[in-house]
Amino acid sequence: MEPSEYKKKLAEIFLDKPELVIDYPDWMLSAEKIATYRQIENLAIVEIAGRDSVAAAVKSVEEDGFTDLLPVYAYTGTEYGAWHSVEQAVGRLADRLPQVKIHPLVVVGSPEFWRILNGRYVSELIARYRFFSPCPGCHLYLHGIRIPLAKKLGNIPIISGERELHSGQVKINQTGEALDFYLDVARRFNVRFLFPLRLVEQSKKIEEILQIPWAKDKDQLECVFSGNYRLSDGSVGPAFKDVNRYFKEFAVPVAQRVIETYTKDAIPDFMEIAQQVLD
Repeated sequence: MEPSEYKKKLAEIFLDKPELVIDYPDWMLSAEKIATYRQIENLAIVEIAGRDSVAAAVKSVEEDGFTDLLPVYAYTGTEYGAWHSVEQAVGRLADRLPQVKIHPLVVVGSPEFWRILNGRYVSELIARYRFFSPCPGCHLYLHGIRIPLAKKLGNIPIISGERELHSGQVKINQTGEALDFYLDVARRFNVRFLFPLRLVEQSKKIEEILQIPWAKDKDQLECVFSGNYRLSDGSVGPAFKDVNRYFKEFAVPVAQRVIETYTKDAIPDFMEIAQQVLD
């Protein structure tokens, strides 16, 4: 398939946002391509998002010697902006790592998985945990949605740009505790998450790793919920103990059961799983 046609089909998937976690169209991920990927010794998935994800890939190649990278973008339904920015990130990754084989972009997503963690039970979650923000559950979704693919390709590692330090700024979905929850979910499925930027605090260090012009928060899709957990004075509203309870009691158990179903090549009954956890 011509690259231009491939890009067009990816954009159509981003527009429609279907259930796309285990059953891929042949043009994107055929059985033959999966078999080929399983034979590559030093292959890793890269979570394609903004510039931190590309910097994480660069750092992981330096530290772990990956020869092949599979960029994977996951949609949520809350983004806005130009789809081209996702393809541009992959292009920047290829330009920065000419010695590494960057394979064609794969797109995954499940609106129902996202909804069950962050949408359907808003009132219930507020009543139980005294806060609501989609950010913790969204990041759990973004990591978890790639685990079935990682297992399908031979339990390959997943590289993420998560950072728990942001020049003194706190993000409730990127605290040390939050990152540990993500890591624990992956471990349960024998998949390695790599957070090479975890302790990188200053944006200047990201720029040094990238070695290419890319302004912070530019040339990437944005989210309609950005900043939602901050009060008008900029302070963080939810208590971290409540966020951790949300992870431990609801989000992580739900995500684990959903991912487990996916790894059995079945589509989860999202509502039933969430209700069982809530009960």
